[in-house]
Amino acid sequence: MSTATSTRLRVASGAACLALGLLALVLAASPVRAQGGQTLFGEVRIDSAAANNAGPPSSIVVILYRDGDGEVGRQSVANRSRYRFINLHKGDYELAVEVDNMEIARMRLVIRELSSSPYGFQQDLILALKSKTAPAKTGVVSAADVYSRSGEHQSLLRKAQEAAEQKRYGEAISLLQRIVEKDKLDFPAWTLLGIVHAVKNNFAEAENAYLSALKAKPTFVIALINLAKLYSAQKNYEAAIGSLSSAVQAQPQSAEANFLLGEVLIQNRQATKAIPYLNEAVKLGRSEAHLHLGWVFNAAGMKDKAAAEYEEFLKKKPDYSDRKRLEDYIRSYGQIKP
Repeated sequence: MSTATSTRLRVASGAACLALGLLALVLAASPVRAQGGQTLFGEVRIDSAAANNAGPPSSIVVILYRDGDGEVGRQSVANRSRYRFINLHKGDYELAVEVDNMEIARMRLVIRELSSSPYGFQQDLILALKSKTAPAKTGVVSAADVYSRSGEHQSLLRKAQEAAEQKRYGEAISLLQRIVEKDKLDFPAWTLLGIVHAVKNNFAEAENAYLSALKAKPTFVIALINLAKLYSAQKNYEAAIGSLSSAVQAQPQSAEANFLLGEVLIQNRQATKAIPYLNEAVKLGRSEAHLHLGWVFNAAGMKDKAAAEYEEFLKKKPDYSDRKRLEDYIRSYGQIKP
């Protein structure tokens, strides 16, 4: 079996669900072979011991995206269990991790060639939740977005999260519907309902749930981002752009919203409009936005600017596994500084 790679992250977290920060990390996965394609798998371990009064995560979802194609698939997993994506084609991917309905990490995966390994490439994800008293990361959800509900509804929500984590999606949907039928203003419950419907590929129901969440709270960034991801996966880029534009307006300091808006604009052949959002994402800590900027400048024939973006990316991620390819490009069109 190929050697396991572990990624350790620290993310901001409060005691309440959904009050999680956004963090991005870039890496490249070694390619693998599996039944006509390639396989990516690994263990997910989330440690909440350092977070004040934060119990174990109620739900964990691993999502795989492919550049230009949107979402490839998503898997709800239990803590200390494994995810697995099979039959992957060569290309550039991103692997995202959502905890309690909030994306807390995203990693770039570059699959170039097939490997002789019969098992696939193992990429373990080790994440640690940090105390809510620690300095907040950019993109942290405001405490105002934590909804106050009755004890009965809180119990139903907890049971729904547990059911979703154990892949009892029908039960989770039923429990969440009980909540929102009695309280149509519970925007986090609506959002979770949308997420579960999306996992089940019930796209119309997922869209309706996200829109209901936004009717209750139009500036709820989690719902806006998830709705945009749903639209993007369906290649409805105009709708995704609208949702992400609202997310950026509601939370300008969200690295995630700025990065995704830039990404979707590229997918919608509006690369020039993507540049300011990608630049903002860079300022907010999304270093992989340099790669997207490099692609935009390269496509526009501005090779020197593309080389500069790749050089800046390598400064921030010197262990990038596809480093040689970027260095070759920089040698041809820019200058590598010692």
